[in-house]
Amino acid sequence: MPVDQIPIGTFSRITRLSQKALRLYDERGLLVPAARDICTGYRYYTVAQAERGIHIRHLLWLGFCLPEVETILAARERGDAGTVRDLFARRLTATEREAGRLHAIAEILRMQDPLNGGFRMSVTEPAIKEIPALRVLTRRELGVYQETIPRLIGELCGCLFPADGRQPAAKVTGPIMFICHDEEYRETDADIEMAIPIVGPINLDGSRIEVQNLPGGRFVSVLYTGPYSGVGKAYERLFAYMGEHGLAPAGPSRELYLNDPAEVPEEELLTEVLFPVIALPASP
Repeated sequence: MPVDQIPIGTFSRITRLSQKALRLYDERGLLVPAARDICTGYRYYTVAQAERGIHIRHLLWLGFCLPEVETILAARERGDAGTVRDLFARRLTATEREAGRLHAIAEILRMQDPLNGGFRMSVTEPAIKEIPALRVLTRRELGVYQETIPRLIGELCGCLFPADGRQPAAKVTGPIMFICHDEEYRETDADIEMAIPIVGPINLDGSRIEVQNLPGGRFVSVLYTGPYSGVGKAYERLFAYMGEHGLAPAGPSRELYLNDPAEVPEEELLTEVLFPVIALPASP
């Protein structure tokens, strides 16, 4: 065997890629052995190929999937820095999103209330409310909840409270609210609208923020206390109440955030969940 031919087992130890993975990369053309024994089919690699193998392992460790690894290596070979930068930027965004999710899970686990699903939370008894129409400053976009909601809130607050210290003419008349337009949970392309009730004139300066009138009407309401990640309990109670009282949803739900997560611990966060409702026809 030539000195520069490394058996697959040794190559596996050098690159820390399993032999099973190396066979797969051979089939995909990602890391093809430099030589193959005609009789046994045994694979042999070169020292130069070890660097590519180590690069593959590093990219996989960073969380790239195999097709992305193939794209990155091909882009590097042809000097396409833009493609590599875009893929790394997307991976960074996904990693930060996952880090935020894991941090939220860690905080919930610290609460150590296993009999209640890991949360300290409560939901009030549902109540029927007549809510007037509201004039709101609003911004609507498709996106991921954890990223899009705080960003849209920041845009709305930036419009109401300019960084240069100017006193805005419009006045806030109610809490920040999230309006959910989706009929099902969507992981990456949720239809998210954030709104703040206001009175008075406001200069939008050609921004994507709008002023709209939210319809009023009959709503069923519960007050939820606890981490935002557990707000599903409020919806569970609302739908049970609607079923018990012959009511049906008549529009998108609203979540009103009644205190600031920067000022209170998660278990003390207050969220009012509202659903517009109509009475179902009586059974014959």
